[in-house]
Amino acid sequence: MNGGRLRASFLILAATGLLLGGCGPKTRWDHTPRDEHVVRSGETLYAIAWRYGKDPGLLARWNGIEDPSRIYPGQVIRLTAPPGMSGATAAPAASSSTTPSQNDTRRELPPIPTQPPPNWVWPVTGQVVVEFGDRPGTGTGLLIGGRLGDPIQAAAPGRVVYAGDGLIGYGKLIILKHNDTYLSAYGHNASLLVREGETIARGQRIATMGEGPGREPRLHFEIRKNGEPVNPRQYLPAR
Repeated sequence: MNGGRLRASFLILAATGLLLGGCGPKTRWDHTPRDEHVVRSGETLYAIAWRYGKDPGLLARWNGIEDPSRIYPGQVIRLTAPPGMSGATAAPAASSSTTPSQNDTRRELPPIPTQPPPNWVWPVTGQVVVEFGDRPGTGTGLLIGGRLGDPIQAAAPGRVVYAGDGLIGYGKLIILKHNDTYLSAYGHNASLLVREGETIARGQRIATMGEGPGREPRLHFEIRKNGEPVNPRQYLPAR
């Protein structure tokens, strides 16, 4: 009898604890809905845009960020266009209650211009072992083989907007901004030879090759146009 009462008491206490735990308030760090991101220490706007497949220029517009380098831990970054603003051009959407003849004081933001691609070179001399869209890996770039420690070079001139290991699935990663349209990324590095903010020349050595999927020497190379992954082969010279 006493054993039954003890078991019943234990079950009541356990259920009460679960209810109290479930009803407790969540911190902002635990709250990660799909339409916003809470900045962690060391993150950049470009890394956040890369993680969610967004155009960093649009993220800056949607969040009223004039300088993408000035974000801070705990800041909430919205990942979708705010009400009244288009997701494609960041221009205010038309309202059903207004017509062009009415006085509308809203200032339309101009669309982000598409800039031409730079002249690209291959970032490493190894052979492609996984094509764009295939697996293993993220499937958003080329997986290029080689040897541990092989030099990795910048495929085009640009500026380092991310250098670190905070993006899951990329290992030690470098992201270069070439203009307002094109970014490139270099993942699975053994070492990073450049820092954020540095201006990089085409062909400059920026990293050394590390281990990728299957613990084989690999470089993950990716090009994004307005935040969207594109097949690097359409930009790289034939070989």
